[in-house]
Amino acid sequence: MAVVVIVTPGPDTALTIRNTLRGGRRGGVFTAVGVVTGQAIWALATSVGLAALLAAWSEIFAAIRFAGAIYLVCLGVQVLVGAWRASRQGNTARVADGAGTLSPRVAWQQGLVSNLLNPKMVFGLVFCVITPGWLVAYTVVLAKLGVAVGRSNLWRLVEGATSTNRATWRSR
Repeated sequence: MAVVVIVTPGPDTALTIRNTLRGGRRGGVFTAVGVVTGQAIWALATSVGLAALLAAWSEIFAAIRFAGAIYLVCLGVQVLVGAWRASRQGNTARVADGAGTLSPRVAWQQGLVSNLLNPKMVFGLVFCVITPGWLVAYTVVLAKLGVAVGRSNLWRLVEGATSTNRATWRSR
């Protein structure tokens, strides 16, 4: 069951695809590591009973889910505005060969926060074992295809589609 959940494309996959196109293989791998870090934290929380407390206290569970939704909406708006500005400036060429604009720290943070604001991540260690292999495999394939994809209109489609699920923190 856990394998099916991991390999079914969802928000973590969309975030990994986006960050691989934006930051190359390194961005995708660090995103996957951030996702797994978040999963490991939830696994630890489960083992000490915090997940059971959240399940029993529906108000806190709902508050975490609401915070996650707000986080995603705010960051999604940032991505849409950035994609719109880039298209207006004629800057559609993106390079996903590792020389992208996404720092490893930001990619890791995005993966981490993505999972920490998802209280459903209580499958824990099983996900931690399966997720890295799957997301890194996506990353390797996308990094090889990234330059071609980054220079096509497909980049704008990926930017727009993933901004509705996950977004980016800007490196400063």
